[in-house]
Formats: sequence, structure tokens, C-alpha cells
Amino acid sequence: MDLNANQTFGLVCAHHHLYSSLARGMPSPDKIPSSFGDILNSVWWKLDRALDLETIEWSAKLGALEALERGTTCIIDHHESPNAIEGSLSVIQNACNELGVRVNTCYGVSDRNSNEFSTNMPMTEEARRGLEENRRFLREGGVGMVGIHAAFTCSDETLNSAAQLAVDMGVGVHVHVAEGDLDAISWRRLQQHASNDWILVHGVLLPDNHQLRGIIVHNPRSNMNNGVGYAEPTRFENLVGLGTDGIGADMLEEFRIGYARLREFNVQESPETVWNMLDVNTSLFPECRKDKVTWSYGEMDPWHLAFTSGVRPIDIEIDGKPIMKSGEFLDIDSAEIRAKAGEAAEKLFNKMKELV
Repeated sequence: MDLNANQTFGLVCAHHHLYSSLARGMPSPDKIPSSFGDILNSVWWKLDRALDLETIEWSAKLGALEALERGTTCIIDHHESPNAIEGSLSVIQNACNELGVRVNTCYGVSDRNSNEFSTNMPMTEEARRGLEENRRFLREGGVGMVGIHAAFTCSDETLNSAAQLAVDMGVGVHVHVAEGDLDAISWRRLQQHASNDWILVHGVLLPDNHQLRGIIVHNPRSNMNNGVGYAEPTRFENLVGLGTDGIGADMLEEFRIGYARLREFNVQESPETVWNMLDVNTSLFPECRKDKVTWSYGEMDPWHLAFTSGVRPIDIEIDGKPIMKSGEFLDIDSAEIRAKAGEAAEKLFNKMKELV
């Protein structure tokens, strides 16, 4: 990463779920999840089914605000809202752009809500609508990719159609891959499609010789939180970036967590290994180089930052426009965003309580 004392260009989060920004404080599941599948079904898939365009907007604004507060100016987002598909990507883009944050987003298509899911079933109407939202957004000039939730929740027709749409639109695919036991082998169905411009998120259970093309995005904190295991990112021949999987966009904190987890795995490892993942992030969103962030700490290098918490931005410029000065936002009313996001969260939580 190009550094000049305590000034850098903007940080990039290579995998985020902005729709999860309102999740803190949401209703607890009826019973404690005991597996990755339980976590998905009783928490995250319940949350995304409760989203509407209003809650998506305030979730994106809150997520963008918190990203800026940690010096992250660019976000690669993966979105899902089965009951509010049409227009959702534009809502996210507009919400982020209103705060000055650059975003690359996509809709993660899936057939998982079908009662009779199988890989050889026809594409569901929900998946078709998700593909059309990706197509619409990209055709209208939106910055994004084609999203796939994960191979284990998609029919062959959906995977084939999503991969072809990405080729037609000249973009890559953003997809969860081998995150947990549910996706231990279904990632193989992506091999015939994947290309170097794909973003492969997690890769925990990918074998060493997987031969799946694309950039792997490591999400150490999320993987620990979901109990799915350690991806051992140093074993991959693929380039490896760093994401949060929706747990904020504090990339310096994610770097420190990633280093601590790597060090636990191999005590001879250096923080430079995880720092290099942030360089991969920069290559995924090179526009971040047009942004300037001045930090509260004078030694912005991996060996210092691996052991220094609380580092925060003091000044931020995005594409030449001042966003923050002396630690204060210039044209962003953070109190209003948090208040409105809180109201949206209450609405979201009440809706979640109504879902089975």
C-alpha cells in the first residue's frame, strides 16, 4: 500500500453486506443455532426476507457512514432482499453516493426459497427477478457485478444464466464459495464458469488444488463468528483479498484480526501477509487511489498497526472533495443518519418477528 507518513489513499472493503448494518439488536432466534445451516435459516435468511426498500436505504447509509468513520471509501457489496428485489441496487448505490462512498454492488441470485429445491429444477421466479435486477442496474450504468448467493442454493439453470449474464455485461461474478459444510462440494459446479474477474468469498473448504479461477476474499472474523473453520488463505495460488462479510467496514480492525488468526495458525507468519490482502483490495477498486485519508497515528505500516488499536481517520477527501476535517464530517449529519437508521431497525425487527 502506498504510504506517506500518516496519509494513505482510501481503504477498500472487498466483501460487505450493507443490508446487515441494522442487524445489531435484532430479535434472537427461537433457539440457539447449533450449525451453520441454523445460523443462515434462523438469522440471516430471516433478516433479508424482512427487508424493504426503506430499510435497505437506511442500512446502506449507516453502513457507508461507519465505513467512512474507519477510513474506508470503497465498498464491494453483495445484496439480497427476496421481498424487495426491483430497484434495490439503485437504492444502495444512491445511499452510498449521497455520503460520498464509492460502491460496487450486486444482487445475489438464489433459488433457496423454493419448497422443492434441487439443482436440476427450473430457475425460480425469484432468481429470475434477481438476474433482471443485476441486468437493469448494470445497463443503467450502475457500478457492480453479477451476484450469486452460493452454488448450493442455486439450480444449474440459475448458475448458467448468471455466468452468461456476467459475460454479456462484461463484469465478473461475486459469489460465496465453500463457506461451510453446506457448500463443501457444490462449488465444483462453478468451475466451468469461473474466470479471473470473479470474486470468490470465503473459500474455507476449498481444497488446495481446487483450480477455481478468481480472487478469493478472506473474512476471518465472520468465519470465526459462524464457526465454519479457518480458510488458511496462504495456501491459495489465487490472489487473496480481505472482507468483513457484513460486520462493518473497519479494514484496519479486520487486518488485525486476520493477522492474529494467521499467527495462531503459523507463529512464523508476518502481518505483511495480511497487509498484502489490502493491496489486492485496492486492485479490485482502484478508484480508491483518488481518495486521501489522514490518520490519527503516524506509522501506517503493518508492523505498527498489527498491535495498535483505535487508529481513526482525521481528514478524508474523496475524489478531491473534503468529507472529513479534523475528525468531523463536513456535510454529513451523522446523528440524523443514526436516528433514522434506528427507526428503520425497529421496523425491520417487528417485521422479522412476524416471519416464520
